[in-house]
Amino acid sequence: MITERRRQRIAEMLARRQPDLTVLMERVRKPHNFAAILRTCDAVGIHEAHAVTGGEALPDLGGTTRGAHKWVSVVRHADTPAAIAHLKAQGFLCYAAHLSATAVDFRSIDYTQPAALIAGTECHGVSPEALALADRQITIPMLGMTASLNVSVACAVVLYEAQRQRQAAGFYDRPRLDPDSIARLLEALCTTRA
Repeated sequence: MITERRRQRIAEMLARRQPDLTVLMERVRKPHNFAAILRTCDAVGIHEAHAVTGGEALPDLGGTTRGAHKWVSVVRHADTPAAIAHLKAQGFLCYAAHLSATAVDFRSIDYTQPAALIAGTECHGVSPEALALADRQITIPMLGMTASLNVSVACAVVLYEAQRQRQAAGFYDRPRLDPDSIARLLEALCTTRA
């Protein structure tokens, strides 16, 4: 049986969820990276994440998410074009984290607009097809000798900038999910994930 305090905590979490902010993990296979990205998603209020798995199962997360997989839904997609088409049909602008001549500083993006961050594989980054379909390419300035951050760290950096902008705009001050969805999710989460 769930306590009233726990139920209230879940209700508060749902009231801060951002249905128009998400991540698309393009074949992120290492469980610790996948789990770390989900933990960051939960921490910044992402309601639903997306993953291109290429028909494979999601990584076995075990206890690596510290429970975040209970609170953030993951939608699986068989391929990148289908995933990006799905997000764009919902009104998302898709930003591919990628170092290139056309990439802009990630802080120059307006994340108060519906935004999907595309994060690529650990070895090869975002695929050429994702780059072709993305609305913009973004980069995190690097001042040292290392050319890039770990995928989960890069996601955290960008998502916390999105959270900063959204907090300044008051997005966390009122529920962004509709009342019926909140009530339905609250009941489901209190029943199955308490």
